[in-house]
Amino acid sequence: MTIRVLLVDDQPLMLVGLRMVISETPDLEVAGTAADGREAVRQARQLRPDVVLMDIRMPGMDGIEATGLVTYGPDAPKVAVLTTFDDDEYVYAALRAGASGFLVKNMALDDILAAVRVVAAGDALLAPGVTRRLIERFTARPAPSAAARRLEAITGREREVLALIGRGLTNGEIADRLAITGATVKTYITRLLAKLDARDRVQLVIIAYETGLVSVP
Repeated sequence: MTIRVLLVDDQPLMLVGLRMVISETPDLEVAGTAADGREAVRQARQLRPDVVLMDIRMPGMDGIEATGLVTYGPDAPKVAVLTTFDDDEYVYAALRAGASGFLVKNMALDDILAAVRVVAAGDALLAPGVTRRLIERFTARPAPSAAARRLEAITGREREVLALIGRGLTNGEIADRLAITGATVKTYITRLLAKLDARDRVQLVIIAYETGLVSVP
């Protein structure tokens, strides 16, 4: 199955480079390109790509606002934002807007292609180095009481699973740690997504840190 990708960036060289590499990759194809958020929203609605690679800082409508609009509604495409190490605050906002993950622009092109596949499959993508900076910045502030109250809806075991997700453990590692099956872990994750109104695993990680359930070591 071919994954259709919409490329959004105001840097022509970035668009050209990504288009060239994706065009040479058998399981990926470029659905279209856009140079700003407003055009990205229009193209996403018209072309219905599987994944949108979304830049953050663009003229007019930025990638954060565009992400919220692109991911709104049923059967919306997945969004992976593009950023640099200095844009962590913007990335956080993009994840809250509905992005399934983020990439950094100095990643190898092969890693970007692999990330597209991960996001297209419905999984979340977190770049570990950037994630730590992101978490450190936002957990430096006291957790809002409203955020902490969200945990009142989940059980003790669901809290354990959420904490392990926040620490970056895979489903298999969580199963081993809690002595349960992988299928049971998936069930807990499904319940957490529903109870916490989270879009995907990325947002579960954010909730784990935002509520103080997990702290930066």
